[in-house]
Amino acid sequence: MRIYVTSVFVDDQDKALAFYGDVLGFVKKHDIPAGGARWLTVVPPEDPEGTELLLEPDGHPAVEPYKTGLVADGIPATSFAVDDVHAEFNRLTGLGVRFTQEPLEAGGVTTAVFDDTCGNLIQIIKLPDVAPTTG
Repeated sequence: MRIYVTSVFVDDQDKALAFYGDVLGFVKKHDIPAGGARWLTVVPPEDPEGTELLLEPDGHPAVEPYKTGLVADGIPATSFAVDDVHAEFNRLTGLGVRFTQEPLEAGGVTTAVFDDTCGNLIQIIKLPDVAPTTG
């Protein structure tokens, strides 16, 4: 079993596609009409067959309180791994992205959190380099 798709609730799919594509650098994988919305997914360009991120409309009544609560408490909706948090922070800040947490290092892990303009906080993270375990 493996993760095929994960989602982030967005207030506007077109705005989300522009942010996740033009700013973050993901590429569109699927854009399929689904009623009043779309099955709209993006993937990293270096892993086009990897896990897809669904830019899911936030129209369900339970979503708004969920998103609002997470943002109010500073909790990211999801995390993206990066090779260098400081470099991504500088790149994204230069593109006008608003960070709610600047790069923070703790126990070999570096994180930063930004506003995706679609109602979510997103974390970028660099984990320490460790050898994989088997077992």
